[in-house]
Amino acid sequence: MGTPDIAAGVLETLINSEHEVAAVVTQPDKPNARGNEIIFSAVKKTALAAGLPVLQPLKASAAESVEEIAAYKPDIIVVVAYGQLLKMNLLELPKYGCINVHASLLPKYRGASPIQWAVINGDKESGVTIMHMAAGLDTGDIILKRSIELAPDETAGSLFDRLTELSGPVLLEALEKIENGTAERIPQNNDESSYVTVLSKAMGHLDFNKPAAELERLIRGLIPWPGAYAYVNKKMLKLWKTALASNAEAAFITDESGNKQQLKAGQLHIADGALYIGTAEGVLEVFELQLEGKKRMFTGDFLRGANIADGTILE
Repeated sequence: MGTPDIAAGVLETLINSEHEVAAVVTQPDKPNARGNEIIFSAVKKTALAAGLPVLQPLKASAAESVEEIAAYKPDIIVVVAYGQLLKMNLLELPKYGCINVHASLLPKYRGASPIQWAVINGDKESGVTIMHMAAGLDTGDIILKRSIELAPDETAGSLFDRLTELSGPVLLEALEKIENGTAERIPQNNDESSYVTVLSKAMGHLDFNKPAAELERLIRGLIPWPGAYAYVNKKMLKLWKTALASNAEAAFITDESGNKQQLKAGQLHIADGALYIGTAEGVLEVFELQLEGKKRMFTGDFLRGANIADGTILE
């Protein structure tokens, strides 16, 4: 049971393993943004390519849905980012219960966006947890965990790819333990738990009254979606790659009287082909960006074609 790319990656691992995938459950198809095309989930595409039966109930725990799933007589149900909270009538259906593949080191980051928040919060490590499922959201007993270190320039997209690659082998290890009766049941410490909700596009609107280090992490944590942005001359300006400015002079701008002034929060400074943005604490240097209606580009290319004055304040 799963829906997005990370779940499709795990399904691919199961398909290529010794285990038999009897059926796949995913969320109902949805129209695209324009409403003129029906979009299949990544899991459905993978399942259809493998010739597997696909179930798409509106509510997986509804009696008729549970009955439909029960017809396949599953030994175990693997759940990966399915998108619905499952009830006990489904959790207790298989012989070995339901297990969940979660992209965080539980009990930290229960919920929908653990990968992004690991980057946004500047965590040193993340990982994958395999757990027995319980009635609560990501609250079940842990079978095993595997961790990886985050790179200094880690984005949510790159971490997503790394955890997707890790998830399949860790799941197979857990299934082996369940099959031979050695799987652990390690209760989660609820006092150490945290919850993260679905991201919104509004999260990407940058507030330069925050420190540069915090903003730099946020920018990386919102790649590829929803992306971090501000407005310049009433147009959206997406920031794709930034770093803390190492040039001390970047924090200052010369005013009309020839006096050096410290950059204000959100103020742009163009110097020697580089682009800087003032913040509440520190300065961001911008390496890749995208103006509304234009393609993503390197700063040097952007500045050659942009009509933006030095000292402009981003909104």
